[in-house]
Amino acid sequence: MKKGEILNLEITGYAFEGKGIAKVDLGDGNKFVVFVHGAYPGDVVKAQIKKKKKKYAEAIVTEIISESNERETPKCKYFGVCGGCKAQDLQYSAQIKYKEKQVREIFEHLGKFDDYEFLPIIPSDKIYGYRNKMEFSFSAKRWLTPEEIKSNEKITDADFALGLHIPRIYDKVLDIDECHLHKEISNGVLNFTRDFFKNRNASVYSVRTHEGYLRHLVIKTAHHTDDVLVNLVTGYEDEKIMREYADALLSEFPQITTIVNNVNLKKAQVALGDFEKVYHGSGYIFDFIGKYKYRISANSFFQTNTLQAEKLYSTALEFAEFNGDEIVYDLYSGAGTIAIFVSQNVKEIYAVENVEAAVKDAEINMQLNNVTNMSFIKADLNKSFYPVAKENDFPEPDVIIADPPRAGMNPKTVDDIVRFSPKKIVYVSCNPATQARDISLLAEKGNYKLVKMRPVDMFPHTYHIENVALLVRD
Repeated sequence: MKKGEILNLEITGYAFEGKGIAKVDLGDGNKFVVFVHGAYPGDVVKAQIKKKKKKYAEAIVTEIISESNERETPKCKYFGVCGGCKAQDLQYSAQIKYKEKQVREIFEHLGKFDDYEFLPIIPSDKIYGYRNKMEFSFSAKRWLTPEEIKSNEKITDADFALGLHIPRIYDKVLDIDECHLHKEISNGVLNFTRDFFKNRNASVYSVRTHEGYLRHLVIKTAHHTDDVLVNLVTGYEDEKIMREYADALLSEFPQITTIVNNVNLKKAQVALGDFEKVYHGSGYIFDFIGKYKYRISANSFFQTNTLQAEKLYSTALEFAEFNGDEIVYDLYSGAGTIAIFVSQNVKEIYAVENVEAAVKDAEINMQLNNVTNMSFIKADLNKSFYPVAKENDFPEPDVIIADPPRAGMNPKTVDDIVRFSPKKIVYVSCNPATQARDISLLAEKGNYKLVKMRPVDMFPHTYHIENVALLVRD
């Protein structure tokens, strides 16, 4: 087997991060594993080897010889080019079946766990229109389709695009006119914005020269209040054109709640501004998770699937089994969404967060919900937060809730949790692999036992999965 070789492969399994699994007989009783991008169990495919390692290879599908009966026609015309939806051509019932299986396999094979309760995955009620935020990018280099490249026709509009980045391509953007994961108004705002600035020959920010005006378009929508926030991220401030844009946008979409302009003066291609100017409304929108109301700004973090966030938090609350007398620490608390959600069920809750803007959002959200038993520990969880809690005489926790980023917990955070020695840990994760790693460390260092877990599908048509786990001190 060599790089570039094309093989006929039967797909028999499905790996985490959306890769089909084929096993090639080496003739000596051993099987060599090939991970095939774009393939599903039941497929028979021709696949080209792209990477060859000692114990496995990776390949991409070049032709489907026979299809799995779990395949279906993708809804989006950009599927396969845009990297957003990896599994839109797989029936949703199959998606959640494989996600559930992958979480279980990660904990059993990577974490070596076997004595725990595994509860069924919670599927998403909405598989389209579920995202409350979409972030689009401007580019002076439009991604050209193979058909356009092969044609001899002169392409006149390749120097302006507003859409999504192609995976692993950072200087070109796929110009799109619709995305099915967001509310329909988002598509209208997307297309209006493209036409408005394209017709005015507005400059696009260049990652090479670091000059140009247009950088990103971020649209946030609320599911329970119908609020809409439009945030244009630019390389510098231009009040005249921004005012024209805001007026024209409101004329076309009067239901828009607020329009803001974030000005990013940095070279980093992030949709965050060094400063912000509001051109319509308050600069905020509001939404609910359960009965709790949250303020959402242009740059604040909020769970992307509002409806599923309630199921995720309810699962964490159910696992904790609070009796009302507990001292709780909420690690990586962000805008305080989880802490506020559980606040009425505990005695006191201490939210640990280092980002100042997130803490300010959380303080506003506390006021909106009349939460009086919540305090903040401003600490960097990439460093030890144990001394900070001790210096401020915070009481030791009975329960710790943790919802870290994909990279999981810093080893110092694991050590701090062990030092605090809470009776229970409720670990919410968007990456079961790092979650299993951290839980193994907590079991080894702190004598914690994994009691139960439950996956929650927050992102249909992608390989991403949230997982809630309960650990009890043994």
